[in-house]
Amino acid sequence: MSTHEASVGHELRSPLNHILGYSEIAIEDASDAGHEQIVHDLQKIHAAGQRLLTVIESTLAPAARTVTPVPPETIDREVREPLNQILGYTELVAEEATAAGEASIAADVGKIRGAAERLLGVISERVITGGSDGTGVYAVSREVADVHLPTGQPGRILVVDDSAVNREILSRRLQQLGHEVGFAEDGVVCLERIREQPFDLILLDLWMPRLDGMAVLEQLKADPQLQSIPVIVLSADDEPQTVVRCIALGADDHLRKPCDPVFLRTRINASLEKKRLRDREQAYLDRIEQEKKRSDELLHVILPPDVAAELKNNSSVRPRRFDDVGVLFCDVVGFTAFSEQATPEELLQHLQTMVEVQEAACTHHGLEKIKTIGDAFMAAAGLGTEGDAALASVRCGLEMAEQVAKALPRWQVRVGVHCGPVFAGVVGHRKYQYDIWGDAVNTASRIEHAAMPGSVCVSRTTWMRVADVCEGVSLGLVPLKGKEPMEIFQVTGLKASSASV
Repeated sequence: MSTHEASVGHELRSPLNHILGYSEIAIEDASDAGHEQIVHDLQKIHAAGQRLLTVIESTLAPAARTVTPVPPETIDREVREPLNQILGYTELVAEEATAAGEASIAADVGKIRGAAERLLGVISERVITGGSDGTGVYAVSREVADVHLPTGQPGRILVVDDSAVNREILSRRLQQLGHEVGFAEDGVVCLERIREQPFDLILLDLWMPRLDGMAVLEQLKADPQLQSIPVIVLSADDEPQTVVRCIALGADDHLRKPCDPVFLRTRINASLEKKRLRDREQAYLDRIEQEKKRSDELLHVILPPDVAAELKNNSSVRPRRFDDVGVLFCDVVGFTAFSEQATPEELLQHLQTMVEVQEAACTHHGLEKIKTIGDAFMAAAGLGTEGDAALASVRCGLEMAEQVAKALPRWQVRVGVHCGPVFAGVVGHRKYQYDIWGDAVNTASRIEHAAMPGSVCVSRTTWMRVADVCEGVSLGLVPLKGKEPMEIFQVTGLKASSASV
């Protein structure tokens, strides 16, 4: 063995002896004190030290004359993992021993950690790359350990790593911070878990069997349901091209293993806070969308569908002329006298019941409700819809008279119908009102006032259009306010052959 090899061997074995020796002492002390968890963790540190000793002894054996470089697969499997294990568990054991009041155990663990950091430096400088840090592990900086950090709100975190040791160390660290932790041993299981239950953050290893971290990132960010979940990559591979590719694929951050607990906690808190802000923003957007949907629904209640669509698209509605519209008016006979005797609650209840009946009849026969004024209800057929506007209006009027009488025995309504041309449009800006105007509207209103209680009356021109399917009688020439006397027909019902049509 050369002088160089002997020097390297001494520099490697010395800290390893410290790791093994102090861990054995600490195991005895912790066992005597009854701290089972501390004993369990110290045994893992000791086992990791034994693994390192084995690989170093085999590397420096006389048969292995070349000390540098150690093959990459050996670094990954036999050097990086046990060093990560020692550094990770010393952090946990130091906290556990301090919390238990075991100062001597905590001191020994500190010596173990110091030895591991010295060993790391030797491996990095002398064995693996001859001076540059290519191990993928590093001594955890203690300079920021005392920096005050905000507590942060706990979250649901999924730890994805094929190493059971790494999963355990991370999970215990996260649980100490109050987080709820889930596990996945490879990328396939990660995607299954993330689709089964919600997580606020993913801590993702890169090199895993079946599906590696890069592939997981690609699938996460390609799925609209999963792409908003933040991902922090934890990997010993911190080559610039690897980090850039991770970020390009959608990772929020990249940390090198083993992760300094202070850095890890800070990055986790930052990622969770960004996730909460995104969730809050999405909640606001969803609320806006719900309000918009509710506004659209209200708009469609107030306006016909085509008119509502035009108003939404153009912020205005051009007036239209319709040549054949059936106009229907319906009001309550003796409403004024009833309203003077009824309580406000009773009056409103009666009006609500009547309007519900009238709206149902309009829906049944395809009429568009225009408005209500007091006890008067106005509707129209043929505003851009197909079908016989006259017959639809008469059928609707007959149903209104019949159903109101059943629902409100103390009330009787009268209905007037007339067909003709009208103009239609929207008026108002703060409260939209879809309305129709023209002589046909005035005529239908005058006919309704001339009708007997419980009856449906129509003009002569309207009667001629429905006479084949309706029963009725002429009331002769009837004087109408502001108009010449007009022949009015009272529709008494539908003929037997058309009653079910």
